[in-house]
Amino acid sequence: MRLRHFVLACVFGALLAACGTDAQLDGNTLHRGLATDPESLDPQKARSVQAAHVLRDIREGLLGLSPDGELVAAAAESWEVSGDGLVYTFRIRDDARWSNGEALTAEHFVAGLQRLVDPAVAGFYAQTIEDIVNARAIIAGDAPVDALGATAVDANTLEITLERPVPYLLSLLTHPSTFPAYTGDFADGAGAADSASNGAYRLASWAPGSLLRLERNVNYWNDDATAIDNVYYHVLVQDVTQLNRYRSGELHITDNVPPEHFKQVREEYGEQLRVAPYLGTYYYGFNLTRPPFKGNKALRQALSMAIDRDMLVNRITGRGERPAYSWVPPGTNNYDPPELGFSELSQDVRNDVARRLYEEAGYGPDRPLSIELRYNTSATEQRFALAVQAMWADTLGVETTLVAEEFQVLLENIRERAVTEVFRGSWIGDYNDAQTFLGLMQSDSTSNMTGYSNPEYDSLLNRAAAQTDLERRRLYLEEAERLMLADHAMIPLYFYVSKHLVHPSVRGWQDNVLDYHYSQHLSLDAAQ
Repeated sequence: MRLRHFVLACVFGALLAACGTDAQLDGNTLHRGLATDPESLDPQKARSVQAAHVLRDIREGLLGLSPDGELVAAAAESWEVSGDGLVYTFRIRDDARWSNGEALTAEHFVAGLQRLVDPAVAGFYAQTIEDIVNARAIIAGDAPVDALGATAVDANTLEITLERPVPYLLSLLTHPSTFPAYTGDFADGAGAADSASNGAYRLASWAPGSLLRLERNVNYWNDDATAIDNVYYHVLVQDVTQLNRYRSGELHITDNVPPEHFKQVREEYGEQLRVAPYLGTYYYGFNLTRPPFKGNKALRQALSMAIDRDMLVNRITGRGERPAYSWVPPGTNNYDPPELGFSELSQDVRNDVARRLYEEAGYGPDRPLSIELRYNTSATEQRFALAVQAMWADTLGVETTLVAEEFQVLLENIRERAVTEVFRGSWIGDYNDAQTFLGLMQSDSTSNMTGYSNPEYDSLLNRAAAQTDLERRRLYLEEAERLMLADHAMIPLYFYVSKHLVHPSVRGWQDNVLDYHYSQHLSLDAAQ
């Protein structure tokens, strides 16, 4: 009997576990769940966590991360930093190759960095490298892309020159947006930006909405250390579908675990459930460019204080998340996040203060606030929004209309700031440094979804960026966050934890705060 017919003969939940089989997990192919299709596999255009998962398998940057999240050499075998912290020189490996066998050179890294800041490409992460010489001018369209301070000294030597020191630059260079760009055409005729591979795997096929099939890149410089021959990313939008596929023996690793099944999964699978701290913050954002939230801090604070974060993480998410009273998560390198001033108060006291602030903002029983709360279409997001809607209604009398939108539509509405009032948002750290969070709230950041603009906040971040003294830099960053939290620019709600089911046959998995798990670091034990 074919496996899919066998699975269809089963019912859901525990029955599916009872009749499941590991038949599809035979061989040397790793099966991973993926919550959504990558919007792109062009490193300079991709922006989602899911795209980054795949890109870290098929591409490689100058540096990478070890299984436990530590910086390691990757395409660059070594590097040097000048005494003033402004010039980084990287030595590209002699045996680094693209998947077609062509040599990987410093020019390919120059091309990738130039594409990232090129206004014609419109890379989402362009501003992350704005401290490279001339990057700001190029992004603004005021200088040509070849003016960027990234130079191929020779085929194997790359030099990056900064306008000011960037203590986290090496971590930043592990991000897919900084990966090399292939400048020719591959034999398969596909666009080079999407099909070229210099990582441990190459993209063999992609059926949108279904499956990305990767196969081993035999021309990868470290291919001898790669244990798994093929990696299949199964696009499964619903968490419960991933769970059922894991139960039926069709996945080695899930991308997530559905909250409504979390307790059952923990009891059923024990150590196969991996839950760990994660550099990610879930929040509700305000549109600060128009009423009712523009210029009304009392109203923003009232809505923030009226939300019972403990109830949300205990009853709605329920997977080990921590209530958030800061924007930058705990566990961030060299950083002690300040917290919202009411974090130590009981929820009853918070509610009393929230009611006074609500009246101060001009609202009350005779003039209730009427707003829209937008979130991406998802059963979990709806449950969360319904809970917040009830809290605002019970404590303040707010009339909240819930608007569920397809994710890309939601993002577009947030960016346009025309109809959005309150919206669901989240940010996952791209590297382990507070800047990856705090930089989002700068006035000129393309990732600033709220429209928050405070010259003092911008000045503090700029002063932090000019520091070579890491302790002084930390103090400036913490003061900037303290200021932004006092402005109640958004509502931090909880800190994420990474949540995966990992099959016992998978070897080499290590939890880390960035939740990066390169397939090349894993192996499969056929005995399990």
